[in-house]
Amino acid sequence: MFLPPGFGSRSIMTKFGKMVYYTAQGEPWDDRSEDSKETLVFLHGFGGGSSAYEWSKVYPAFAAEYRILVPDLIGWGRSDRPARSYQAEDYITIVTEFIEQTCQAPTTVIASALTAAFTIRAAIARPELFKSLILTTAAGLAEFGQDYRNSGFAQFAQSINIPFLNQLLYGTGVANSFGVRGFLEQRQFAKPEQIYPEIVEAYVQSAQQGNAEYAALSFVRGDLCFDLSQYITKLKVPTAIIWGQGSEFTSPDIGRRLAEMNPQAIRIFYQMNDVGLTPQLELPAVTIGLIHQFLPLLEKHGKTQSVDVEMLPA
Repeated sequence: MFLPPGFGSRSIMTKFGKMVYYTAQGEPWDDRSEDSKETLVFLHGFGGGSSAYEWSKVYPAFAAEYRILVPDLIGWGRSDRPARSYQAEDYITIVTEFIEQTCQAPTTVIASALTAAFTIRAAIARPELFKSLILTTAAGLAEFGQDYRNSGFAQFAQSINIPFLNQLLYGTGVANSFGVRGFLEQRQFAKPEQIYPEIVEAYVQSAQQGNAEYAALSFVRGDLCFDLSQYITKLKVPTAIIWGQGSEFTSPDIGRRLAEMNPQAIRIFYQMNDVGLTPQLELPAVTIGLIHQFLPLLEKHGKTQSVDVEMLPA
């Protein structure tokens, strides 16, 4: 387990199975006052071996002030991993169910990458569940004609979509230290030197869980992709977006175009240099600082219902 001090696990049941999440349960946090604190939910993105670990260098910085909830999404980490072909609608439902069962008031959700795009769609469908969104590289990977499903990597995975070959591809190409490090270097991090052994080991442990290949290969094949630009104008929840300059498949230009489509909701767009898809792992201290900065700005906009875009310098 790669949990920060003072955090432990709990679980809920969803229509897809048991969903494990992590929250403060002891020193140095005063978990007796958890019910009186505002909640922050942190949602990890997708990739070989993804899990709640992705946010583990960030969420402890908020535990003194907030009730922290950080789940392993269904199909990942220690949550149930049903053998199925996952679709985008599954994860929109999973995000919605988790917030319904764990949060008693509109909640700020901090989410990463493709999961951030699912969270936008969940907030469109159920805006009463969400207070604000802080998202990193929020893309469905099929925006403005730049569709990941047309990439050679995705088409190769689609061409061998046979159970035995799927398991072989996953076991040899993903669920080991070499495969995980290669994925992190090529797809997730802007600077490979930022990948230290603990990160690799955490991803490997998640990737080697039973049935972990089903969600991971659904992602690799592009089964979960969609064009977020077809939905973004319907978002009404105050939102801030952080976009890694070195994001694979999703350049900051895509993020800016999405933000410009809905300035009433997307109040902040910030390009973060020297990171890829996961600034929360590459530059966690800077990510913490940005979240601290954005939380009161979004609350102010939510109360005043201002329509001005708060653009911070890149």
